[in-house]
Amino acid sequence: MADAVKGNWVDRFAPRMARPYLRLSRADRPIGTWLLLIPCYWGLGTAAVMDGAFTPHHLWLAIGCAIGAWLMRGAGCTWNDITDRTIDGAVERTRSRPIPSGQVTVTGAVVWMVVQALIAFLILLTFNGTAIALGIASLALVCIYPFAKRFTWWPQAFLGLAFNWGALLAWAAATGSLGWPPVFLYAAGIAWTLFYDTIYAHQDTDDDALIGVKSTARLFGDDTARWLKWFMIASVVLLTIGLILALAPGANALQLVLALGGVWVFGWHLAWQIRQLHIDDPQNCLRVFRSNRNAGLIPVLFLALALVL
Repeated sequence: MADAVKGNWVDRFAPRMARPYLRLSRADRPIGTWLLLIPCYWGLGTAAVMDGAFTPHHLWLAIGCAIGAWLMRGAGCTWNDITDRTIDGAVERTRSRPIPSGQVTVTGAVVWMVVQALIAFLILLTFNGTAIALGIASLALVCIYPFAKRFTWWPQAFLGLAFNWGALLAWAAATGSLGWPPVFLYAAGIAWTLFYDTIYAHQDTDDDALIGVKSTARLFGDDTARWLKWFMIASVVLLTIGLILALAPGANALQLVLALGGVWVFGWHLAWQIRQLHIDDPQNCLRVFRSNRNAGLIPVLFLALALVL
């Protein structure tokens, strides 16, 4: 695969028959799973600090979210490739994907998508009713996203709505309800997705222009850096508000300072990415995009530190 991690485990260790299906799920490109999982950990970590302890229940939620993120990212990518098979065949970077290259049939892809989604659903059933309802509701966003680039210049916003749903779900699974704190965490994640997926989309601007696919990368063009700065500011501000609303009433001062410190280090990382970015260099765009795993884990690390103090 053109944009897979070199020497990834799928190419090295997976059975040959399974490789096309694992590639369909992007198992050879783990960054997407991380970006789906991290908002879950923002919500779960904030709820745990608010509760004052990381319990066995929180541990299972962390494990369940990780497995579920891997499965649902795979199911979502499979659905995306089914709907985009014609477009992918016309783009240099994606024409080697399993469906346009003929490695997997559409029928086989549908079966593989359903298997992944059903296993994820079984994990979801171990959560509480509110979380289960939210998990089912997220399917609407997953279904719509692949079509967004056909009718709007902002498909990255639809990706943000889908990819950050875990902030709401994990919070609800930990607390049994929703509230303003997870809503702000969710909104922060959407702004972050607009940031990193605009960078990602700059890999394909030439091909996208030829085939009429819309994206924020094409919309912003040479003004991308200015837009990224606004997305960075929005993400930091919204994440700060969410943490203050959740933690200020009950957490001690040190916990609150640590949590907010993680947000500002996260913001520094996004600013560093903007300085590193060269939108006309696809390899640079991919490298900067992948660095968002580390950026998103920074608030998680600081929340973990707040939990042990």
